[in-house]
Amino acid sequence: MPLILIKLPKEQKDQMIARVQNFFAEERSETIGHIAAEQFVDFMLKELGPYIYNKAVQDARQLLLQQMASLEDELHSLEKPIK
Repeated sequence: MPLILIKLPKEQKDQMIARVQNFFAEERSETIGHIAAEQFVDFMLKELGPYIYNKAVQDARQLLLQQMASLEDELHSLEKPIK
């Protein structure tokens, strides 16, 4: 399976970078620069992104299966009895 690279809009990535910088400042009392935070975000997207993506696909699949089962039940209830 080919590596899936997650591309984010610049605004979203900038928000993530700022949040990483805030996390390091608040939780670890460390200051990291923009480049270090961006590298951290890129690393996390590369390493964790496929796991999160796969989990989302599994959740979507499960939801669709549940909805299809419900739809099938509803369709059966619409059938007219044959005498």
